[in-house]
Amino acid sequence: DLKAFERRLTEYVSCLQPATGRWRMILIVFSVCTATGAWNWLIDPETQKVSFFTSLWNHPFFTISCITLIGLFFAGIHKRVVAPSIIAARCRTVLAEYNMSCDDTGKLILKPRPHVQ
Repeated sequence: DLKAFERRLTEYVSCLQPATGRWRMILIVFSVCTATGAWNWLIDPETQKVSFFTSLWNHPFFTISCITLIGLFFAGIHKRVVAPSIIAARCRTVLAEYNMSCDDTGKLILKPRPHVQ
């Protein structure tokens, strides 16, 4: 049973890795786009002379990338990026009751029995 549990856990964590990688790339791309747009928005001399909404209207790249990044966070991208580590942490919590643990790939770690005196 222990080997079957370990195989299933490693299979589940490994199946999450490709999706996690894609979500990380999406987060990196939109973060870089937002940072680049913010830099261009801040160094524009017109930004100080016009109203806030007008300056956002004048910089659609920043506005769209910022709105998209905020939307991604509301959609839960931060949870999708760290999903395998969340699963591993929850398994460690449960396995601690049985004097076991697991690594980030799902491999079980058997701890030595505590000596009772």
